Amino acid sequence: MTELTELTGPTRTVAFPQDRTCPYHPPTGYDPLRAERPLARVTLYDGRPAWLVTGHAAARALLADQRLSTERNHPDFPAVTARFAGLRNRTTALLGVDDPRHRTQRRMLIPGFTLRRAAELRPSIQRIVDERLDAMIAQGPTADLVSAFALPVPSMVICALLGVPYADHEFFEARSRRLLRGPRPEDSQAARDELDLYLGELLDRKLAEPGEGLLDDLVREQLRTGEVDREEAIALGLILLIAGHETTANMISLGTFTLLRNPERLAELRADPGLLPDAVEELMRMLSIADGLLRLAKEDIELDGTTIRAGDGVLFSTSVINRDEDVYAAPDSLDWHRPTRHHVAFGFGIHQCLGQNLARAELEIALRTLLDRLPTLALAAPADEIPFKPGDTIQGMLELPVTW
Repeated sequence: MTELTELTGPTRTVAFPQDRTCPYHPPTGYDPLRAERPLARVTLYDGRPAWLVTGHAAARALLADQRLSTERNHPDFPAVTARFAGLRNRTTALLGVDDPRHRTQRRMLIPGFTLRRAAELRPSIQRIVDERLDAMIAQGPTADLVSAFALPVPSMVICALLGVPYADHEFFEARSRRLLRGPRPEDSQAARDELDLYLGELLDRKLAEPGEGLLDDLVREQLRTGEVDREEAIALGLILLIAGHETTANMISLGTFTLLRNPERLAELRADPGLLPDAVEELMRMLSIADGLLRLAKEDIELDGTTIRAGDGVLFSTSVINRDEDVYAAPDSLDWHRPTRHHVAFGFGIHQCLGQNLARAELEIALRTLLDRLPTLALAAPADEIPFKPGDTIQGMLELPVTW
C-alpha cells in the first residue's frame, strides 16, 4: 500500500494551491496532477503533505464518505493558507461541522433554498437584474461589470432573502473580501470580528422587532427556542451572507469573461437561448471557482490501492476533478451539449451547496438578460491585462472592463 508518509521516491509533490495563468483554466502547475488519478500528493503552504483527490469517481465517493470530517476546529484539519489557519478556532457552520450538528443546521435552512423557492424568487431576481443593467447602461457605454453588475445583483438578492439591509452592502462586502483574501491572517481575523459584531447586532434588532427574511425565521424559530445559541446563529448568518454573494458574483463575472473569450460558443448561445441552463452547468464545470474543498480523515480509508491514514488532510481540486477525461470528452473546451449535471462544482454528498438552486436561477437570469440587452458586449481592455483573483481564494475577476 502507498502511504502519505512515503515522501521519497518517484512521485513528485506539487504545491497547492497555485494561481491560475488563465482565469478559466486550472493552474498549469496542476498538469502533473491531472495525470495522477484518482489521488496525488500535494504540499500545503506550511510544508504539510496532503492527499489531493483528482479523479471524478473517487471524488464523489469520498465526498459522500463520512469517514472524512469537515470539523474545521480540529487541530489537525488542513489549512491551505495562513489566514485560514488563523480562523481555525472560530465557530463555523454548515461547511465546517459534521453530522449530527450539520444535519440540524441544514434542516433549519432548507425551506429557504428549495427548487420551488428559487422559482418563486425569479421575478424579484429579474427585477434586480434589470435595475442594475439600467443603471450600468445609463452610465456607459464602458463599465466595470464586477462593481456595476456582477457583485450588486447577488448581494441584493441575498440581502432580500436573509433580511439584511442592502444599505450595509459596502460594509459587509469589504469585510468579506478581507476575510477571504487577507492579505495577512490578522486582517482576516479582524474582518471576522467586525462581521460577527455586525450580525450579532442585526440579530439583536430582529429579536426585538422581527421582520421578513431567513434570519428573522432563524431568530423566531431557533434562537428564541434555544435550538441554536447566539454564537451559532451568527455563524449561520455569516456563511449564508458571504457564500450568498461572493460565489455567484464571481460566476457572473468570470462566466461573462469566458463567454467573451469563446465567441463561437457565445454565438451558439445567442442563436438558441434554450441552451442557457445547460450552458450554466457547463460554465460551472469549467470554471470550478471553489477549487480546494477540505477534509480530514477520521479513519484509515483504502482507495485504489492507496491508504489514506487517519489524521491525513484530504483536499478536492474541483478544477481538476471536473476536467477528468474519463468523464468529459475534450474537458478543456466549452460544450453546451455535454451532460454535466454530475459535476462537483457545488461539491457532493451531505455538504453539497445549500444555495445551488438559487445560484442557478441567478446565473441564468443574469447571463440571459445581459446577452439580450447588450448584443454588442465586448471586453474594453486586452484580455491578458484584466486582473483576476489568486488561487488561494474563490476564483473570479477582480474587475471586468466591458463596452457595448
